[in-house]
Amino acid sequence: MKKPLTFLFLALVFACQPKKEKVTDVPTIELTTIEAKETSTIEQAMQQQGLVAVRDVDSNIMVEMKYSTTDNFMNADVYGDFDKAYLQKKAAEMLKKANESLKKSHPTYVLLIYDAARPRSIQQVLWDTLKVKPGELKTDFVADPKIGSIHNYGSAVDLTVYDKTTKRPLDMGTKYDFFGELAYPKYEKRMLAEGKLSQENIENRLILRNAMKAAGFLPIESEWWHFNALSRNEAKIRYKIVE
Repeated sequence: MKKPLTFLFLALVFACQPKKEKVTDVPTIELTTIEAKETSTIEQAMQQQGLVAVRDVDSNIMVEMKYSTTDNFMNADVYGDFDKAYLQKKAAEMLKKANESLKKSHPTYVLLIYDAARPRSIQQVLWDTLKVKPGELKTDFVADPKIGSIHNYGSAVDLTVYDKTTKRPLDMGTKYDFFGELAYPKYEKRMLAEGKLSQENIENRLILRNAMKAAGFLPIESEWWHFNALSRNEAKIRYKIVE
C-alpha cells in the first residue's frame, strides 16, 4: 500500500516545480536588432539588387572605402555608415581571380579596394563637387550622373596593391583621386621621361594592371586605379543602376 502513496507524493512535488521559460527566442531577437543597425541603407539597396560583398567572395582582399572617410578629393565622408565594397557577382569573382594572379607573381602583395559599387546619388555629389582646370574635361575624372558611371552598375572598382611586408600600399606616383596627367596611364612614358614619375612608380602600376587584365578587367586612360569589369553598354544591358 506504500507504493501508491510514494508515486502520489512525487507527482505533487513535480507539479509544484516552477515551469522553465523558453529563452531560445531572445537571442534571435537581439541578433536581428544588431544586424539591422549594422546594415546601412546603401548596403541594403545593393543587396536587394543582387550585388555581393567582395570580402564574402575573397576574404583576403583588403578594403578601405575612401568615400567613407575624409581622405578623398572632397575631404568629406559621403558614404556615412557604408564602408563595405560591393560588386556584381561576376565582377567580384573576376576580382578574386585578379587577387590570386597577384599572389602568384608577388606572394606578399594583396589588392586593396578604395571604391567599388557606388549609388548614383553619391555620383551626383562627386560630380557637383569636382572642379577642373581650364581645358580639362570633367568626364575624364567623374562620369556624368545623368549617363551613369560603371561604378553605379556595380561593375567598376578603384584599387591599388598593398604590400603585407611593409604594411603599406605600393607607391604609384600619385594618391588615389589625383586629378591630373600624373595619374593618366596613357601619359606614363612622358611623365617618366620628364622625371615626374619614377621607374618604380611605373613598375608598380604595371603589377596592378597585369593582375587586373589577367582576370579580364579593362583599364582606362585617365586613372591608374580604375578598372571596369565590362563596358558601359554591356553594363546597361545586364544591370540596373544602384540609385
